[in-house]
Amino acid sequence: MLIAILSAAGAEGFEEEKSMLKTFAAITNKNQPEFEKIIEENGLRYSKSIIKEKNWNAEWESGFKPVTIGKFCTIRAGFHEPGTNTRHDIIITPKMSFGTGHHATTHMMVKAMEGLDFKGKIVFDFGTGTGVLSILAEKCGAEAVIAIDNDEWSINNATENFTFNNCRKVLLSKEEGLVFYKDRYDIILANINRNIILQHLAAIKQHLSNNGVVLLSGLLTGDEPVIMAEALRQHLRLQEKSEMSGWICLLMVNG
Repeated sequence: MLIAILSAAGAEGFEEEKSMLKTFAAITNKNQPEFEKIIEENGLRYSKSIIKEKNWNAEWESGFKPVTIGKFCTIRAGFHEPGTNTRHDIIITPKMSFGTGHHATTHMMVKAMEGLDFKGKIVFDFGTGTGVLSILAEKCGAEAVIAIDNDEWSINNATENFTFNNCRKVLLSKEEGLVFYKDRYDIILANINRNIILQHLAAIKQHLSNNGVVLLSGLLTGDEPVIMAEALRQHLRLQEKSEMSGWICLLMVNG
């Protein structure tokens, strides 16, 4: 819950430890009072330190390790050896976009995708980040994948990753809001957050084909009741749920 509250206030990164949460944020005159209010209202103690500028990509690369999800998929950087024991091998440049498989939400999304039939399907990837889900959808046989994001860094990173993985069926677009390029999609992927999903679930339903599938994550376990209430209003049926490290992934069917 604290991660969700701090994220809404502008925090950009977190490290969870047993009895402590490290939060990374660009402190401004505008958001510092808000952070202090959150800390006070939740009865927390804190210390603050200023981090000097450094090459964070180089730091991340030095500690970036491949992710293997069963026999289904390996997600790795280009400087790692190819994954030979999984069906799909995905190369992701380890930059600052979201979606490397290390976070529980991406891990669960990939795992859920293993059980879906992508062959000949039209797929929409809402908030593509690194592009990892779009890459996997193409590798699984999707006929076409539409991927959007509103972050310039993610667009540049995803473009690189689509090239590294020889993607030919992904259309990438920078969009500030939810923009659909086709009337209906067979599969919609949305690994974002509770507020964005709630805001756009009606539009997602409208552009989902009959018996189409929507896969949602970026959700905390506490988000489930409100998400399910909205899904019920949109006549989306829950087919599968997974949970990992306090996060959930929901697979819903239209019809």
